[in-house]
Amino acid sequence: SDYEQLGYNLRSNIWQGGPLKSRSVTKDSYTPDVFKKAVIEPRHWHGRTINELGRWYEKYFLDLNTAKAMKEKYG
Repeated sequence: SDYEQLGYNLRSNIWQGGPLKSRSVTKDSYTPDVFKKAVIEPRHWHGRTINELGRWYEKYFLDLNTAKAMKEKYG
């Protein structure tokens, strides 16, 4: 049966699993000095600071709440 076949495969270790050493396209594409020079700054995210994102989300949710209130009031 399928169940017995699956058990046989697991017992005989036919499926070896994933590679022991993982590889990354990013690490393969750049030389090691690029990663040494990189500075991770948590307050700067893809060119936008947390303050800019915070202000954008405030406006976005204010707009959503306003639209919801208008829909409830005027249908």
